[in-house]
Amino acid sequence: MKQGDRFQTAMLDFDDPASDGDVIWRACEATGAEARDGVALVTVPFAAQDGRSFIPDSGKARREHRLEVRAYGDEVVRISVSFGDDPADGAAADSPMLCWDPSLELQPLSVRAARPGWEVVDPRGRVRLRLQPGAAPTRHWSDLVPPPPEALAATVLPDGHLALDLWEHDCLYPAHLESMGLGYLEREGQAHASLFSLRSPPGERFCGTGERFAPLNLAGQTIALENADAMGCNSRRAYKNVPLFLSSRGYGLFMHTSAHGRLSLADISTRAAQARLDEGRLDLFFLGGASLERVLRNYRRVTGFPPQVPLWTYGIWMSRMTYYSAEEVREVCAKLRQEEFPCDVIHLDTGWFPRNWKCEWEFSEEKFPNADAFMRELRDDGFRITVWNHPVVEEDVKQHPEATENRFLPPRDPAASEGRLEFGKHIDFSNPAAVDWYQGLLEGLLRQGVACIKTDFGEEIDLDADYLGMPADRLHNLYGLLYQRAAFEVTDRVTGDPVIWARAGWAGCQRYPVHWGGDPACTWDGMAGTIRGGLHLGLSGFGYWSHDVPGFHGLPDFMNSWPDPDLYMRWTQLGVFTSHMRYHGTSPREPYRYPEVADLVRRWWRLRYALIPYLLDQAARVGRGGNPLLRALVLHHQGDPACWTVDDQFHCGDSLMVAPVLSADGVRDVYLPPGRWVDVWTGEVLDGERWLTGVISPMGRLPLYAVAGAALRVYPERVNSTDDMDLDRATHLVFNRDYQGLAGSILGQITGLG
Repeated sequence: MKQGDRFQTAMLDFDDPASDGDVIWRACEATGAEARDGVALVTVPFAAQDGRSFIPDSGKARREHRLEVRAYGDEVVRISVSFGDDPADGAAADSPMLCWDPSLELQPLSVRAARPGWEVVDPRGRVRLRLQPGAAPTRHWSDLVPPPPEALAATVLPDGHLALDLWEHDCLYPAHLESMGLGYLEREGQAHASLFSLRSPPGERFCGTGERFAPLNLAGQTIALENADAMGCNSRRAYKNVPLFLSSRGYGLFMHTSAHGRLSLADISTRAAQARLDEGRLDLFFLGGASLERVLRNYRRVTGFPPQVPLWTYGIWMSRMTYYSAEEVREVCAKLRQEEFPCDVIHLDTGWFPRNWKCEWEFSEEKFPNADAFMRELRDDGFRITVWNHPVVEEDVKQHPEATENRFLPPRDPAASEGRLEFGKHIDFSNPAAVDWYQGLLEGLLRQGVACIKTDFGEEIDLDADYLGMPADRLHNLYGLLYQRAAFEVTDRVTGDPVIWARAGWAGCQRYPVHWGGDPACTWDGMAGTIRGGLHLGLSGFGYWSHDVPGFHGLPDFMNSWPDPDLYMRWTQLGVFTSHMRYHGTSPREPYRYPEVADLVRRWWRLRYALIPYLLDQAARVGRGGNPLLRALVLHHQGDPACWTVDDQFHCGDSLMVAPVLSADGVRDVYLPPGRWVDVWTGEVLDGERWLTGVISPMGRLPLYAVAGAALRVYPERVNSTDDMDLDRATHLVFNRDYQGLAGSILGQITGLG
């Protein structure tokens, strides 16, 4: 291979020996278009190309494939095409990624001749797809380079206004392509990867794609859409990938697939947003709406809205890795109540089984005798119990023989090399019988009194195993969705309070909250990376999000390095304004273990409980629109370029803006977006669209602002848990000219902050 070839063909992986023999099929000018039963059908020839030069291979005949074009409502256009035996729409009726909103009606399309080409129009006469003859050059750079075929020239108009071009002429000369408008790769007669590219004009910004620990604007990045244990919150790996990106131009693109893929956003080519998906079909949803919030709402209309979660979940969750006995838990609960720390949930992590980490879905009779009575006792004191589980069955646990005999665990190719997995075999959630069996295990726990299941892991499976419902490489990214759906649905059926605590993610997982941000280090950079992950997840369709306060693992000693008290305090302040708030980690997390800041933590916990009515109000809006509860500034200020650079501040709902403190000196810069803002601490009214530099926050404060004139519903009394709340008693705090600062408000009276 010549030097530089790897960069010319990076999306196609021709530097990989496995690609030897691949044939590229490249879309040519459409030769026909018609409407049938309201679906537009476009006939597109594809020409074989030489894999490394993109020169047409005259020895291979062209072949035709049919693009299926559908429109849903006024702002969604779907283009599907199969290059092999799979259905073009990916068997959409059975796809667990899709959950159609009733308002998203199929709009019958018609085709009309244009001069030149064709136009696909909706019932209102708006053009949703424009097809024109290709514009192949008539003169060529060299006589040695034969002319390319006339390229497919197609423009998608998802909302009838914004025009998105499939980007074909992204080259220096015909044999040097940087991106391909539409195409696929074939190996041994089978299509195994698909390609597409949209033109990206200068200055376009991108976001979404799942949980990224990267800067907010993803332009200039190439992203692997492949779930992995990220091992923290400061790497390229991600627990939660979502095949969706949003553009500052006011559109989004959802790739309906569970295949591994690579998405390059103005990176491999700075002129293109392009992707390679490792399956022989494309099913693309072009989402219009102009505003990012509306684009996200359209995405949720396709894949599902986040449901409401129970009141008690908004309280404090207390955990560590791990509590080992009922007596230890009783001591923690008694201490929290004695020292007046409000709390709703005690989480039992890996130690509630007879053997730590050996998940058998049964309480240890020795460590948790009479677990039913134990949970009733705590429930009477306002505590609910949640438990950890793992989607694998190890060889030495009691369920293994039954699971193996009934094929609830996938058989593994004995000739395959050893994988990276450290545990047993994953439950095959592509097998309906295995799902029923797993739900039976959880049902027993839920009927005992467990309130919620922590569906940990789910990012990785054994790719050499034979799963019943689909190939391993298609199941991998989808596994977390199937796993979480099983736990969520049985929890709903048994308790009527559906909620889980999940780590992995893919398109559709927002229907099964709550998701948390993995295993960050107890460091300032761990906290900063955690915030970035939460902001990107909210820009990817998720409504709720949490994280381990104050980080999961210690440094340099994983188990024994405790977080510094100031980090504990600052991460607590962050947690108060996220949708859900859980303390967890490898060392003790109870606030009384940090006496230097314990009293201050208590005050902030009281603030958290006082804000729960406001969080509930915001969650109701999350379930109807496109916003998450914790949201990046761009969701409110899309046209402000500065907001595309701010990845360490966020809006908590509609009315609050939070700038967490991310260093021990308590100093940071704060960006005030356009508008008028009230300093929550002082009542000072500030004009926005400017930076405040060198803002100093003592330990008891962080930069916190309210939208001028906003009215927040707050709870006016101190409580031990949400059981003590009568939401009819909630009152409104209004940030108007009468507001003189937190100390003199109802929040100051409840919390002692000011």
